[in-house]
Amino acid sequence: MLRVAFASTDRHHVDMHFGSAERLVIYDIEPGRANLIGIGEFVRADQVGADGRVGIAGTVEDKVAAKLDFLRGCSAVYAASIGTSSIRRLMGAHIQPVIVDNGHDIEDLLNEVSLALVHGGLAWVDRARARARPADRFDAMAAEGWQPAAAAPPPESRTLITSIDDLG
Repeated sequence: MLRVAFASTDRHHVDMHFGSAERLVIYDIEPGRANLIGIGEFVRADQVGADGRVGIAGTVEDKVAAKLDFLRGCSAVYAASIGTSSIRRLMGAHIQPVIVDNGHDIEDLLNEVSLALVHGGLAWVDRARARARPADRFDAMAAEGWQPAAAAPPPESRTLITSIDDLG
């Protein structure tokens, strides 16, 4: 099983730049199945000037730190674009950044990972499986009795393909 995130406004398409993404959708993927396990909502981070005014020259709030924390335990994150600094930080956290065309269908990507789990073919999937980390923070939270907030989306599960024969 691999945990994979997608930068998406609508939970169906990868359509956001990683650094400015206001939503990340996380799935647990295993051969033939994907389960939605979390949706992270992030506030927009603006550039803040030395005098505290927004939108002028100055420093940029660290908009990636909260995302990296949310992605702990993920093997990869798919986005329409990812800046160089974020790529370095993701790789340092052992999360593979994957850039795809804006609007790429998440279900297609879930199927691609499902097939790679069975047949190989995606180098990052092979590396992630070899690394096989111990229980992550979501498992630890469940063991502690953590319950999602009332606004959490209902569980969502998708049946995926594991062979080209499944397409017929």
